[in-house]
Amino acid sequence: MGKLVYIAHQVSGNVERNVRHILEICRDVHMDNDDIIPFAPYLVALQYLDDHLVEERELGMLANREHFERRTMDEVWLCGPVISKGMEQEIKLALAYEIPIVCYNSALEPRLEELVKTLT
Repeated sequence: MGKLVYIAHQVSGNVERNVRHILEICRDVHMDNDDIIPFAPYLVALQYLDDHLVEERELGMLANREHFERRTMDEVWLCGPVISKGMEQEIKLALAYEIPIVCYNSALEPRLEELVKTLT
């Protein structure tokens, strides 16, 4: 059985560009190793919620939180160029539910270590 990997990536800002990048990462991960199944459930919410509207963004984040509470992923992979506020929340959830965190982008490791120190 494959490993289900949650792809954490910045969405806010240039949403269209970030969504394209998330999809590229998912494709690359899946094509490189058929034992790893990437998923980014927030991409579905972006199809019917507007990330620029605070109340809709919060609704999407609540839905996303449910995946962490149910531990639907084996690992959380931090991707993209920065750790955004939304990703910080995902890191907090991963730590709270003891879900392993991996830096897909190794440049994010120092910031992750910083956050872990402040959160634990």
